[in-house]
Amino acid sequence: MPDLRVFVSAGEASGDLHGAALVEAIRRRHPGAEFWGLGGPRMQAAGVRLLAGLERLAVAGLVEVARHLPFFFRLRQRVAAELERRRPHVVIPIDYPGFNLWLAKSARRRGLRILYYIAPQVWAWHRSRVRTLARITDAVAVVFPFEESLLRSAGVRARFVGHPLVERALSWPTRGEARRLLGLDPSVPVLALFPGSRATEVQRLLEPFREAACLVRGRRSEVMCVVARAPGLGEALYEPAAPFRVTGDGTAALCAATAILTKPGTTTVEAALAGRPMVIAYRVHPITYAIARRVVKVPYIGMVNLLSGRELVPEFTQGAALPARLAEALHPLLDENAEERREMLDGLAALRTALGPPGASDRAAELADEILAAGAR
Repeated sequence: MPDLRVFVSAGEASGDLHGAALVEAIRRRHPGAEFWGLGGPRMQAAGVRLLAGLERLAVAGLVEVARHLPFFFRLRQRVAAELERRRPHVVIPIDYPGFNLWLAKSARRRGLRILYYIAPQVWAWHRSRVRTLARITDAVAVVFPFEESLLRSAGVRARFVGHPLVERALSWPTRGEARRLLGLDPSVPVLALFPGSRATEVQRLLEPFREAACLVRGRRSEVMCVVARAPGLGEALYEPAAPFRVTGDGTAALCAATAILTKPGTTTVEAALAGRPMVIAYRVHPITYAIARRVVKVPYIGMVNLLSGRELVPEFTQGAALPARLAEALHPLLDENAEERREMLDGLAALRTALGPPGASDRAAELADEILAAGAR
């Protein structure tokens, strides 16, 4: 085979992170491989030529997406032309189903091979997408153990490869190292705030998160607060976080923390791997929320709770995500001797073993090679 051509597509910060690791794993197998597609700064640093970046792609909520429809229409046209002209050997959509399911369908119509990495959360909503995945993909690499049997039962060629964060966590700094990196006092409690990876999330969550942190400090003035700024988002968006420290090193903020206040998503899995207790909160546009309540079929918004099968971590959504309630839930988690903290840490430790061993990116790259060896269907 001539040098491998790979089209890879991620539309969020977490997908950019995992996509970069997968690109590096594929390049170890195919040193001359060429990568292009959609993603963010990490994928670009890994050698992916980007057609569009996260600053335009990372849009959350039905109402917010509607405002960007002209951009996405033009992007579809450009991507379709790229697929037709360049004919990649394999197309790898990473999560981000709103766009990437269209991408996979478009690639399938052109007879291209498709490895979907990090499956859409069809168990939460849009279960009809399971049939779509079975029809349009050569294989789906899943990162949560329950997903393999669920998708296989519907005819999807799914394989559990483990979670890519497991390997990444091996290189994370210790709490002391992380605090030195951030210039934080090693002897006091640290509360880390993760208001999201998209501008719309930060705009909705940063203020209630900041107010909750102020209430925490009102009771315990020694608590230090740090706000994690997502890659690709400008510093101006975080001006309301003053007077707290804002850092672009989210991993250091996570590892430095005594407790975490976060939106749902990848950060909750990272916190579980790091052994950091957390509170989850989320707000979206009221119309988006009203629609989501009708279509979402799971009892929790946090992945750690879905994997646990119970509310291991407190969750607060929409009107319940009030600063006073968030602060009240955070107080015992900042106390090293509190029973609530110990119980949560025990539950998070049990979750870590369910995420599989290190090496998820290499196993996904191996699956891509199997698709290539088998040829088009």
